[in-house]
Amino acid sequence: MYQLNFNVGEFLQHYWQKKPVVIKQAFKDFSDPITAEELAGLACEEEIASRVIVTEDNQWQIISGPIEDYSPYGEQNWQLLVQAVNHWFPDSIPLVEAFRFIPDWRFDDLMVSYATPGGGVGPHIDNYDVFLLQGSGSRHWKVGDIGEYRARNGDSHTALIDDFEPMLEVVLEQGDMLYIPPGYPHCAKTLTTALSYSIGFRAPSQQELFSSLADHLIDQNSGLTRFTSTSEPETPSLISDEHQSDLKAMLCQLLESQDTMQPILGQLLSQNRFELDVCPPEQSYTIAELREALEQGARLCRCGGLKIIELENDPLNRLFIDGQTFQLPPHLSQQRRVLSENINLSRQQTNLLLEEPEIATLIIELINTGYLYLSE
Repeated sequence: MYQLNFNVGEFLQHYWQKKPVVIKQAFKDFSDPITAEELAGLACEEEIASRVIVTEDNQWQIISGPIEDYSPYGEQNWQLLVQAVNHWFPDSIPLVEAFRFIPDWRFDDLMVSYATPGGGVGPHIDNYDVFLLQGSGSRHWKVGDIGEYRARNGDSHTALIDDFEPMLEVVLEQGDMLYIPPGYPHCAKTLTTALSYSIGFRAPSQQELFSSLADHLIDQNSGLTRFTSTSEPETPSLISDEHQSDLKAMLCQLLESQDTMQPILGQLLSQNRFELDVCPPEQSYTIAELREALEQGARLCRCGGLKIIELENDPLNRLFIDGQTFQLPPHLSQQRRVLSENINLSRQQTNLLLEEPEIATLIIELINTGYLYLSE
């Protein structure tokens, strides 16, 4: 069990999305949830995003996974990065749960790195919030202020920049953590062989929101209202101020519609950027078989990284799961909350949920698609 060792309320008030902060001993007596060997094993898998970054004379070479042989990289100046470890390694999930003081829909993934002395990514700027937690070993971090920085080699499509003047420098040791909001340049250099954990939180961009809006309107064959006008400009090549305002009002009408925006937000924000470890059972479960498994001590668990979210004031009482929509009767709002709030369900919780036929049917569907599974 991982217990935060700082005041969450003060953090949210003074630092969250405002400015970087170092939190020494954010986790007391921190122990790594994964070993270097287990991390290397994940990096061998085709479906898991991984890469090795090699530092050579202040240059960075990137080798994309899967990675099976590390002998070419030597004993220093490289690091292994594995994305979405929480999707594939259940022992890492309790660490992620410690950060649920930030809403689930914002959570991106747990990235874990194994770094040799001298290893690092180089100066870069992220467009998401990140908690950088130090496991075994130590790393020296530098953080700069928000500003205008030149992209490395003039490549505007990369997060890498040439360099920056640090406003904060710190050596993180086991259990220490550095929080960095979007837009602040930072980089690290590994001092002693280290395991580090990047807990990232990402919000959608305007581009992503409008893309989801367009996809939804096309899928539903909705948003078909066309522009009408009461007057026309005298100049045929002119789009008048009145027409501009009326066209924008058409868009605003869509954005202000709860019926339009709620399903878009639910579906978009319940999806993951990285592949889930979804493993349907070899044979489909029935409710009777589920009850029998629970009697034998099984526990109902959510597959790693799966988001189950709900919308406040949702008149349709929906759950949004991995981009899909599941509607429940209004009288089951409490049961809906149990499913969305709990990563793992106790036997008692599951049995209470199974008393409601609609919930029982949903749980069986989620088990048979691999979103939920039974654990000993």
